[in-house]
Amino acid sequence: MRLQALRGAITCDANTQDEIGEKTRQLVSEVLARNEIEHDDLVSIIFTATEDLTAQFPATAARALGLGDVALLSARELSVEGALPRVVRVLVHCYTSRTRDELHHVYLGGARSLRDDLPE
Repeated sequence: MRLQALRGAITCDANTQDEIGEKTRQLVSEVLARNEIEHDDLVSIIFTATEDLTAQFPATAARALGLGDVALLSARELSVEGALPRVVRVLVHCYTSRTRDELHHVYLGGARSLRDDLPE
């Protein structure tokens, strides 16, 4: 097992607690499932949100998945002119036996356009 990092992102349709919560949980669940990551393999998860998402911290939403004992951090994404709006991004640090080229980074919804180089 080695320490690896997984990336992902998802777009939200609205700036509401329910929407941010639902989309954050969907993103984290998909990253963990596609990479067969177990709870005890997690080290930390860093979330960023674009400046137009202010209704909820993504880390708060992730706690609803039972991740309250994992180090979680929410931060503001850089505001870049022309960037995709209403995006939650995630960086998951975990232990896995997978090599870097076996990892599956997950980009859902409109965020798929951020990494069109990755297979679906």
